[in-house]
Amino acid sequence: MANRATREAYGETLIELAKEGVNVVAVDADLAGSTQTAKLGAYDSDRLVDVGIAEQDMMGVAAGLSLTGRIPFTGSFAVFGVGRCYDQIRNTVCDARLNVKVCPTHAGITVGEDGATHQMLEDIGMMRALPQMRVMVPADYWSAKAAIRIAAETDGPVYVRLGRHKVPEVYDETFKGGLPYAGVLREGTDVTLAACGVEVAQALAAADLLAEKGISAEVIDVFSVSPLDEDVICSSAAKTGHVVTCEEHMVTGGMGSAVAELLAQKNPTPMRFVGMRSFGTSAPGDVLLEHFGLDGKGIAAAVEGFLA
Repeated sequence: MANRATREAYGETLIELAKEGVNVVAVDADLAGSTQTAKLGAYDSDRLVDVGIAEQDMMGVAAGLSLTGRIPFTGSFAVFGVGRCYDQIRNTVCDARLNVKVCPTHAGITVGEDGATHQMLEDIGMMRALPQMRVMVPADYWSAKAAIRIAAETDGPVYVRLGRHKVPEVYDETFKGGLPYAGVLREGTDVTLAACGVEVAQALAAADLLAEKGISAEVIDVFSVSPLDEDVICSSAAKTGHVVTCEEHMVTGGMGSAVAELLAQKNPTPMRFVGMRSFGTSAPGDVLLEHFGLDGKGIAAAVEGFLA
């Protein structure tokens, strides 16, 4: 299985939806080639609006298109497509519950050599805090395709976090996902590894390393961060008694915080958080995952320290 970036599913799935008669359009901010929305424009030029380097305008145009019955998907890099136009997402899209899909690419530390200015580490927290917004963080190419389809089928604002880094396939073409959805990828009894996005494959690698030391780790893909699949997460926490969340995001406000909020109310459980605690730096994505303790070895070491 070839490693593929989740962004590779974006333009391809939009074309599939267009061919199926779904009224999708893409609105991008001068990054259509990188975000892959250019593929939809090449298929049908009337389905791509490129506003230039103007993310606030991108969100406003998408909002207007949604009022005409179209289903707009926005592009740009996550640091710009969320950070630069948060006001428009909050006040224009979410407050009016418009049918706009915010799907930026190049999220997380694995943007790599572009450095800290382009490594968006706060977006999950920003988006899940908004009333009306649903948040999905796909782990691989196939789950990204599913997330784009779910976004098109779901009325109202949806955020899908996509990346540039090529990741291993966790699923195949049969994966459907859902809102909410969390899937148990590996059964375990000693600790729950609740991961999302890039970190799902790393959590599976960590589970292999822990197994060599006699530690049985259950791995959950938290595909839907908002809403959470409460039953799956609470059941796993009750079974293992220990939860470690793993995300390519700041440890404050993101998926780990969402899981902690849930368990604090439904099933208080000892927890640890694997994620970012600072801005990033410039290096290849794999190097950064290792450097910041987000790779399989780093996760396994965090679990060992926790259980000790």
